[in-house]
Amino acid sequence: MLELSHTTKTHDESRQGEALDLIPTGNSTGRKLYIESYGCQMNFSDSEIVASILVDNGFETTRDYKEADVVFINTCSIRENAEVRVRNRLKEFEHAKAKNPGMIVGVLGCMAERLKSKFLEEEKLVDVVVGPDAYRDLPNLINKVDDGNKAVNVLLSREETYADISPVRLNSNGISAFISIMRGCDNMCSFCVVPFTRGRERSRDAESIVKEAEDLFNRGYKEVTLLGQNVDSYKYKIGKEEDASIINFAQLLEMVAKVSPELRVRFSTSHPKDITDEVLHTMASYENICNYIHLPVQSGNSRVLDLMNRTYDREWYMERVEAIRRILPTCSISTDVITGFCTETEEEHQETLSMMDFVQYDFAYMFAYSERPGTLAAKRYADDIPEEVKKRRLTEVVDKQREHSLLRLQNYVGKTQKVLIEGFSKRSDFDYCGRNDQNTMVVFPVDPRYKVGDYVQVLGESCTSATLKGRIVD
Repeated sequence: MLELSHTTKTHDESRQGEALDLIPTGNSTGRKLYIESYGCQMNFSDSEIVASILVDNGFETTRDYKEADVVFINTCSIRENAEVRVRNRLKEFEHAKAKNPGMIVGVLGCMAERLKSKFLEEEKLVDVVVGPDAYRDLPNLINKVDDGNKAVNVLLSREETYADISPVRLNSNGISAFISIMRGCDNMCSFCVVPFTRGRERSRDAESIVKEAEDLFNRGYKEVTLLGQNVDSYKYKIGKEEDASIINFAQLLEMVAKVSPELRVRFSTSHPKDITDEVLHTMASYENICNYIHLPVQSGNSRVLDLMNRTYDREWYMERVEAIRRILPTCSISTDVITGFCTETEEEHQETLSMMDFVQYDFAYMFAYSERPGTLAAKRYADDIPEEVKKRRLTEVVDKQREHSLLRLQNYVGKTQKVLIEGFSKRSDFDYCGRNDQNTMVVFPVDPRYKVGDYVQVLGESCTSATLKGRIVD
């Protein structure tokens, strides 16, 4: 699962975003595009690719769906709640379409393949359904709808990486940006729909990734996040098969870090079975590679991990954490936790809590197990843990994580942090906010000497379990 933001959350919380106000084009058709995204960072990155494709075809983006000619929801299938929210949102768009019959409504992303017939035929909520590998076909599909037809393309690809497309940065602060380095996933975790909705794993051309990072830096961006379902398995082949050389993730990380020491580099998500000491040593060698790793554990019990098909056990995970602590002593670690997976016993749940005590995660994304149709777990195992037990275990996990988040943040009180100013605090225009190297959100009073995009030194003075508060010091 890809990182969302620095806070303790459950996966009941889907993120949502709209396109920027009008982005004009040189060949404008006068038609307006609205995109709303749910779920992980990869979905938000994909929405930027979609916007780029359609802007190149004469569309302008808008923040108001009621004035849009084409409305898209980029969907997430991680759990049932996300699908319910998307369906409810589509019904709101249906009301807008009644007032504007020419409006085209479409579904993009992970829900497209699984629910295409329901959306198109049974519920008649949408005009077009497009999977994650078919975004280049959008202009053609929109033309089909203009001609009075429904349109669908959910074909998965073994090659598509959109490497040649320069994304339109939606909802951008002009400081931080995502760079997709790979698509799909070859890990068949039994609870996960991603391999079925995003297809097989393939890595993007390393040169195009570096070029995108250089372009962002030259445009004033100060931070990039390299995105993949499993970044540690990134491998790009150069040359013919018999004598091909391979660029791995550690090497790619170094290439991006060398763009500029003023460009911060983050990445997400790492898989415990694949993260190597080479990656950790590369992080230690470059000050601008942030000391933060999202390392999903899912469960602290080896038997449950085996049922989940995570391909590591409790001891392997603990060894990887120890390697991180040894090579990167100041590195923060976040995680994902599932409670109430099939057949999980109370003793096995306690092992998850003891793993949390061992690692003391800086923050976590936690949710009760939600069976997804089509997954290996849905086919093989009964979803046999009562909902009240799942929720009670989730509450215990959340409570423990709040304790650990507070402990980790208290370590920054009285210490000076290098912080990149990302914008104004949500609560007050008199405060800036930004993150330190460890991805901790820091809030501090505005100082007129500094502006958004500047690096500043902030002395931590107090904290909650989610935020460090401080002031700029010289």
